Amino acid sequence: MMEPALMNTAMIQKFVFLAAALSIGLSLYACASAPVKTVVGYTPAIGQKAARTAVAMIGRPYKYRGDSPEGFDCSGLVRYSYLAAGLDLPHKTNDLMTVSSPVGYQKMRKGDLLFFDEQGVKYAHVGIYIGDDHFVHAPSTGQKVRRDTLRDSHWKKSFREARRPH
Repeated sequence: MMEPALMNTAMIQKFVFLAAALSIGLSLYACASAPVKTVVGYTPAIGQKAARTAVAMIGRPYKYRGDSPEGFDCSGLVRYSYLAAGLDLPHKTNDLMTVSSPVGYQKMRKGDLLFFDEQGVKYAHVGIYIGDDHFVHAPSTGQKVRRDTLRDSHWKKSFREARRPH
């Protein structure tokens, strides 16, 4: 028969081994059952979902560098809307240019990115096209996310181009 001290050591080792095995098994199960969002790139469905998400954010406050419903800047709204749709886009207007391609005005679709020149700066502002010459954007400090039209003289004049994410 084993000495009580050795028996306790052997039992503790078995317990530690079983606990570790159980922990690893549960970890693997949790990883396997966690939702996986595979993104292969832009699709029209992703663009439409991003547009719907942007519309749902109307009325949220502007916040410099914001990218959540607590507050958005223009590119933060784009990032948030596309993340909700399953596509990870960058949070800077200039960086959005590198992950998108030009689209002709007549070929714009819901979810396309609309770029504007503001205060002499090219591509300074971005919004999300929602159809019928309308778009959603986070304008500037003190304002809220809102819907505007490309028919408005300000936006017509400052509109630079439409682009579609890759």
